[in-house]
Amino acid sequence: MSIRAFAVDVVRELRRHGFQSYLAGGCVRDMLLGHEPTDYDVTTDATPDQVMRIFPETYAVGAQFGVVLVPVPKDGREFGPAGPPHPVEVATFRCDGIYSDGRHPDQVQYSKSPQEDVRRRDFTINGLLMDPLDGYRVLDFVGGRADLDAGVVRAIGQAERRFQEDNLRMLRAVRFAARFEYRIDAATFAAIQKLATGIHQVSRERVRDELTKMLTEGHARRAFELLDNSGLLGEVLPEITRLRGVEQPPQFHPEGDVFVHTMLLLAQLPANVPRTLAWGALLHDVGKPATFRLAPDRIRFDGHVEVGVAITREIGHRLHFSKDDIEQIAALVANHMRFIDVERMKESTLKRFMRLPRFEEHLEMHRMDCLASHGDLELYQFVSDKLRTTPAAEIRPSPLLSGRDLIAMGYQPGPWFKEILAAVEDAQLEGKLRSREEAVRWVEHEFQR
Repeated sequence: MSIRAFAVDVVRELRRHGFQSYLAGGCVRDMLLGHEPTDYDVTTDATPDQVMRIFPETYAVGAQFGVVLVPVPKDGREFGPAGPPHPVEVATFRCDGIYSDGRHPDQVQYSKSPQEDVRRRDFTINGLLMDPLDGYRVLDFVGGRADLDAGVVRAIGQAERRFQEDNLRMLRAVRFAARFEYRIDAATFAAIQKLATGIHQVSRERVRDELTKMLTEGHARRAFELLDNSGLLGEVLPEITRLRGVEQPPQFHPEGDVFVHTMLLLAQLPANVPRTLAWGALLHDVGKPATFRLAPDRIRFDGHVEVGVAITREIGHRLHFSKDDIEQIAALVANHMRFIDVERMKESTLKRFMRLPRFEEHLEMHRMDCLASHGDLELYQFVSDKLRTTPAAEIRPSPLLSGRDLIAMGYQPGPWFKEILAAVEDAQLEGKLRSREEAVRWVEHEFQR
């Protein structure tokens, strides 16, 4: 059963028990835009307890706010590689009181009115209801159809109140405007500019996730320019605002300052790009403002890579990224300048470079970095050709010798074992050693016992 068919069944079952029920929110918006939703929400006048009695498998994850989750049944089949679809979220009609924590209402009052429920939602384009049992008829109490047609993100009712209820909505307004290539209504945008500092009430995990969506939905440049113009960028990522006005040597960066360069790079991020690559692209030059130097010959940024890695790690910890994500994003920043030397690298050094974890992200970031500046892809092509023509076994060969082999050869264990084995691997990567016997003879010649 498809998730849409199941969502319609949920609506039908609630109606069968005498309750009002409709599809609601983003799934309605996406269907009207001609997109197949990835998840479905249902709104109803049934209370959470009543919903859970109708659907015994329901998860009462947000029942205190009138929200329960109904999982899609397996139907006797295993789910595909993407795993099970999102459960259908069933929310009870409600009108909310004061949001003193900037996220959750202090008191939830259930309602029998879909109009009242819709008016406490965030944006008009997300405030549409749909009756799938009546020819997918749309119920529009907030002008959402007109805003969809006009390409406008507009807060429902008073924008300031909507944002004070949940400050994350300010980031969501930016993301929706970028994702759908819409404009933000003037009053809504003015409210964001006024309340931008309120974003600090939002948990850092929620901010991180919203920024990651902006970077990976295919409209990252537009999103970050809106963040900058709204004042939100300076609140959530002040390190990126500091890139503005930092000049670069025109012979390498004819496009302009570091902020312009970074935006040009973000413009190349496709939808569904790996999140680590997206964040690496955003942060790759974050160390330049602190290392800017006007030397006699040209503008220089000595040490900007090392400074950038430190800043990247600080941002990663601040936004509570996983350890693995921090390591990969920091590696992208740490290695992005190494491509300058690839044609001069020893064979062993180049092969070690190409076997960095997820090297395809390093290579792709270099390609985008070039296109966002001088446009020369010669080094990108050199490494791409090398990867294509070099067997994987030559890039990451099995070791010819181990520490046990050295002991058997009469060498005393110690820290120098690491030096000997590294030298053997270098010679192997250079193509000078191809067998264990050759390695034994080479070590005996090069290293005294």
